[in-house]
Amino acid sequence: MSSTTAPSDITKWSSTDGEFRRQVSSFRSAVSSAADAEFPAEAGRYHLYVSLACPWAHRTLIVRQLKGLQNIIGLSVVSYLMGPNGWKFASPDEVPGATLDEINGAEYIREVYFKAEPNYAARFTVPVLWDKKKQTIVNNESSEIIRMFNTAFDDLVEPEYRGITFYPEDMRTQIDEINEWIYDTVNNGVYKSGFATAQGPYERHCRALFESLDRIEKILSENEFLLGSRLTEADLRLFTTIVRFDPVYHGHFKCNIKQIATGYPNILRWTREVYQLPGIAGTVNMEHIKKHYYMSHTQINPTQVVPLNNGPDLSSPEVRPAKRPY
Repeated sequence: MSSTTAPSDITKWSSTDGEFRRQVSSFRSAVSSAADAEFPAEAGRYHLYVSLACPWAHRTLIVRQLKGLQNIIGLSVVSYLMGPNGWKFASPDEVPGATLDEINGAEYIREVYFKAEPNYAARFTVPVLWDKKKQTIVNNESSEIIRMFNTAFDDLVEPEYRGITFYPEDMRTQIDEINEWIYDTVNNGVYKSGFATAQGPYERHCRALFESLDRIEKILSENEFLLGSRLTEADLRLFTTIVRFDPVYHGHFKCNIKQIATGYPNILRWTREVYQLPGIAGTVNMEHIKKHYYMSHTQINPTQVVPLNNGPDLSSPEVRPAKRPY
């Protein structure tokens, strides 16, 4: 594929058997604080490309915020509308909340991929972590980017953010275990339900999704957060799916057995608690979220009509913990 060739199947998400199978990320290098690192941690060297609509990109935005990396890692935000050429940059006047690409001057995120790899032939996804010095993509896998943000820049952040970790050593086995089944059945489960084009795969994945939500509800009936009283990476990864659940996944992706607002009181309490942590609410842009899904997925919603409901009010009641839980 050349940089002038548009992918012809950008809305063809499912395979011929009706199953949705997520693409494996292509760029898997890491920023490190090690002296001999291929991509050493430096202030101002790296740039993050995100969509405010995308739950995978949202993870990286949250950890960038909670780790105090705003002045160390730059940010560009694409428009909510994903057309035939993929994610497009837009000025804030054109699309409030979006930005132009002031780093590479790209019109579409695909151009950033082609700059890093001229023969790139997979999907053009976000997030993307870009190295301005080497002029290449470091990583486009959200789960790995948040791990980098978690520790790699600790020597560069303000003192109040040093040592904050969402992947503490004594909890890593537990975090990895809960991440595995939540990713498969919830984070990716909503997509496997919504992008299915056959009844069998849809029903199988939708039922598995709600079995996991029931399991999470029980966990949160006994714990403040997924793994006890401490906020971890597992909570942040789940949060970006749950905040989109009622306004998008329940209707648009047919994940409609129950709603968070009326069917899961403990998940709702937990969602409010995470949302009300300092800095989190500012990463949630419901206009971008709803307009992206309902207007970009024309194979599901050809009229592009966007529903009014934004899901439960997450700002009330006040449930913010007395002290920072991480």
